[in-house]
Amino acid sequence: MTRIDELIADRSEHDSEFAHAYSQEDERLQMAVALTELRQAEGLTQRQLARLAGKPQSTIARIENGNMNASLKVLSEIAAAVGRKLEIRFVGV
Repeated sequence: MTRIDELIADRSEHDSEFAHAYSQEDERLQMAVALTELRQAEGLTQRQLARLAGKPQSTIARIENGNMNASLKVLSEIAAAVGRKLEIRFVGV
């Protein structure tokens, strides 16, 4: 565990508001990384992926930048546009 992980864990333990905010931001960033990796694996630009998914390029950019908490519907549509299926799972904390 890195020092930053220790600091986050300690603060989360003592501040439930911080823990909640951190959890939401972490989910948004994981979504951003996953979409970026998917797009790059498919060899697509943001514009190309947006066109395939029937979304504005700005939507893809906002998700990848972590500035948008995309709905499951939007993520499923993006996945389907490149012949993929969205998988959701619960993991331990």
